[in-house]
Amino acid sequence: MIRVSGRGLLPFAAGLTGNPAQSIQARRATSADFLGSDAIALDRGLLLYFPAPHSFTGEDVLELQGHGGPVVMQLLLGRCLELGARLAEPGEFSRRAFLNDKMDLAQAEAVADLIEATTNSAARSAVRSLSGEFSRAVHDLVAQLTELRMLIEATLDFPEEEIDVLRDTDAAERLTRFQGGLETLRRRAQQGSLLRSGLHIVLAGLPNVGKSSLLNRLAGEERAIVTEIAGTTRDALRETIQVEGIPLHIIDTAGLRETADAVERIGIERTWKEIERADVVLQLVDTRTGVTTDDEVIAARLPAGIERIVVENKCDLAQQSPVRFERDGQVHLRLSAKGGEGIELLHAELLRVAGWVGHGEDVILARERHLEALTEAAEKSVLAGRHLGQIEFCAEELRLAQSALSRITGEFGADDLLGEIFSRFCIGK
Repeated sequence: MIRVSGRGLLPFAAGLTGNPAQSIQARRATSADFLGSDAIALDRGLLLYFPAPHSFTGEDVLELQGHGGPVVMQLLLGRCLELGARLAEPGEFSRRAFLNDKMDLAQAEAVADLIEATTNSAARSAVRSLSGEFSRAVHDLVAQLTELRMLIEATLDFPEEEIDVLRDTDAAERLTRFQGGLETLRRRAQQGSLLRSGLHIVLAGLPNVGKSSLLNRLAGEERAIVTEIAGTTRDALRETIQVEGIPLHIIDTAGLRETADAVERIGIERTWKEIERADVVLQLVDTRTGVTTDDEVIAARLPAGIERIVVENKCDLAQQSPVRFERDGQVHLRLSAKGGEGIELLHAELLRVAGWVGHGEDVILARERHLEALTEAAEKSVLAGRHLGQIEFCAEELRLAQSALSRITGEFGADDLLGEIFSRFCIGK
């Protein structure tokens, strides 16, 4: 299919098909020949015309559906260029839809998220954002903030009205309700961020503790070579799995030890680089020996702030049952990578670390900029609460909070607030 967007496309369609412009009906598929410059048919297909503003971009839109052969479609594309069209830039159709108020920024980004979705949960969340669910939640918060700002700033601008905003309008209670709604939305957005990027998990530990076996178990296939020879894994192996719709990027690495093997040393250096980029490190140890001095040395070198889970592997050989327990505040999971016993404990622990709750039906597929805006709005609302006794400072913090929220959808300006004030207050009485 070839899509054309612009102004006044009926003459364009007539030139392409040879049919009179008045015969082309809106939103109705028409069978037509697509003609070359010599009036010879390049292809025969369906023509659909969507007049402005009732189209995806808000402009006139033509959709040309041909037989799909690459040569034929290239000829048809070339003919469209001859008639005055140009090739669209990346994302230009969504950009035009945004500029023509057919969607806001959050919805426009959801188009790309839907295309790039790698899991069913991510795709469903993207569809919800595209339909405006995320935007409506933001708009509800902005409406609450606008009303609160309107009341406070009216007092600043018209003190002779003697409106005691804090007492008569329950400003503190309104702000608390706003903060609660904002925190709920932020949690949903954080969950959605996981659906987009997933969790990066590095398997680390001494040689022959079962890192490659665990990768194979999680992947459900023999992705890594497993032998009794220490140092078999020389380079990082990557595999992405899904647990409850969350992408988990598992990275198997070379065993950490002192070695004279030059190739193995390179693999170990790469292991530490992968660890530095990880969200979670699964430090594997042998259940039969427990955490050894060498394991403690590895743990001490792990970067601060990275979540670490100690996986005591080979519980089947030690004739012990799978279990989750904590020792000195550190989570331990006892399991068997080879036999699969206890893997469900690992799945549950990884979801806990990720902060995942539920089954993703309430999450919003948020981007990093959305999270930053929500966090900034939350911080400004807290500052506003601290300055409730100083109306000028409170009003400024609320303005900054609203500005942060409005960046998500790309809306709101100073005139909007003035419009609310003058439409809701009887200023001149």
